Amino acid sequence: MFAALLGAWLGLATCTGAASNPDSAGKLSRFEFVKTHMGSSFKILLYSTDAATARRASRLAFDRIAALDATLSDYQPESELSRLALKAGGPAVAVSADLFDILERSKQFHARTEGVFDVTIAPVGRLWRRARRDHKLPDPQKLAEARALVGSDKLLLDSRNQTVQLTRPGMRLDVGGIAKGYASQAAIDVLRSQGITRALVGGAGDIVVAGPPPDAAGWTIAIAGLNPSEAGPETYILLKNAAISTSGDAERFVIIAGHRYSHIINPVTGMGVEDRASVTVVAPDGGTADALETSVYLLGPERGLKLIETMPGTAALYVRSTPDGIRTFESSRFKKIPRTKPKAAAGRPGSGNSTVAPGTPPVLENAIGQR
Repeated sequence: MFAALLGAWLGLATCTGAASNPDSAGKLSRFEFVKTHMGSSFKILLYSTDAATARRASRLAFDRIAALDATLSDYQPESELSRLALKAGGPAVAVSADLFDILERSKQFHARTEGVFDVTIAPVGRLWRRARRDHKLPDPQKLAEARALVGSDKLLLDSRNQTVQLTRPGMRLDVGGIAKGYASQAAIDVLRSQGITRALVGGAGDIVVAGPPPDAAGWTIAIAGLNPSEAGPETYILLKNAAISTSGDAERFVIIAGHRYSHIINPVTGMGVEDRASVTVVAPDGGTADALETSVYLLGPERGLKLIETMPGTAALYVRSTPDGIRTFESSRFKKIPRTKPKAAAGRPGSGNSTVAPGTPPVLENAIGQR
């Protein structure tokens, strides 16, 4: 789910490709492609010497995202994840390498995050989807029954046989807290395998970048604030060969009986979070950034940033609304990430609201909103 800032920048485009000087022999040109997968717009920006290579590489990258969607979706009844849920309470089931890998990584994040990252949250999540739609808190009895199905100790993995067992009937999995970052990383890996070394893949607030644009120190990422619809981003950073994800509740929340509940649910309590916050995580890969953004959000600034400090290559920005105003917390490594500013320049036709001066390298390559 793209935030308004990112959605506006993408221009809600259909699948298209665009380039500056696309046929200049031996010269790297910029190409843009957009497709919808996992219920969100995924954008690929890449630099290539010819249009045919760019189209082929982007098609293969989108095919990889589509394949992961068919595996990991909890909305598609025929997805591998949905079919696994039908076997809950039964014996172990052999699964694909992709599904096993993402569940194994999810178990590891569960252990590292004091249990707040938990893919078995799906039964509780379904109740809260209805609560947001009906503006009514989940029925306490149904919530208690759903919480009894939550817990990664009930998710058993056998790495030697590549099998998964859901030990309780009625269990379901939701890998939405890691899937889009994982998919963006997989797409970047495909582009690299096709010889594309300067690229960006972004989907639903999760961005993964390879090498930077030509003559640039990195991709400029604009980070949405706590209230992105009211003000533009205040933080612009330069990234290369890294991933970044932002989670917040600016757009997805419900107010019930005077209480504001985020779409982010704490697996430990079964309740939607009431704190107003936005968390951005930078990590070496998309899956890690995606999983940690929500985890740090749930842990809070003190415990969340303490976790970040223990994980090499990760950094976090935590913005929180308090009775005394908005407070910002940065991990030690986030403070060292190079900052930049957008240049006031006319946008190139077809480039949405990105600020690109004619004849100069792109400045604002992407904007990351909340999800």
